[in-house]
Amino acid sequence: MEWRDEGLIIGLRRHGETSVILELMTRAHGRHMGVVKGGRSRRMQPFLQPGNSVGALWRARLEEHLGLLAVEPLRERAGALIESGLALSGLNLIGEWLRLLPERDPHEDLWALAEALCDHLADDRRAPALMVRFELAVLAQLGFGLDLAQCAATGRTDDLIYVSPRTGRAVCAQAGAPYAERLLPLPFFLRPGGEHESEPARGDVLAGFALAGRFFARDVLGPRGREEPEARRAYIARLEALDL
Repeated sequence: MEWRDEGLIIGLRRHGETSVILELMTRAHGRHMGVVKGGRSRRMQPFLQPGNSVGALWRARLEEHLGLLAVEPLRERAGALIESGLALSGLNLIGEWLRLLPERDPHEDLWALAEALCDHLADDRRAPALMVRFELAVLAQLGFGLDLAQCAATGRTDDLIYVSPRTGRAVCAQAGAPYAERLLPLPFFLRPGGEHESEPARGDVLAGFALAGRFFARDVLGPRGREEPEARRAYIARLEALDL
């Protein structure tokens, strides 16, 4: 058994004296692990770092085996990411969310989003909004996507300012006014037409994190007996502390 693919490094650990077990989010083969022989060598250590992208050749006798990975660098970002506490927390958070997916289950859209997000992780103004969108995409891939395209009550696609905490559907200002205290705010950058807002206000981004966090807690983490990842708390705390 073998395949070639490209992947984003989301984790690694030592294996024996000279090798590592590499964890990748690949384009076509999902979250996948394999042994990289000599992965702790001086030649390979610099690019075998979370946040970097690699070309990968995976081989195993049987599909269910861990297998061996031969990798080559494609895009090295780790050097820039380690200079930012926000970026490092974000990188850890990407890995935490991707590990909620079944291993070896293809999610090409999430791979592409994770790659794009890593390209901007060191940009304190753009990355947080991208992280919110990534979280909502993970929710959708897990089967708990929010419907923010039109009002749940009227079908309108404009003036959407609320989200129902029960259904995860958008609600327009007119329909939601009598229940405003019970509804969640929908930040502008998540509304139809707001997708091109690359640097939304920090308050809007924090509202986006609160929105995604509520549904992660209820639909994903709670049923699994898990709490919000420490990396997420650290990311939001660092965002709140930034002097933007």
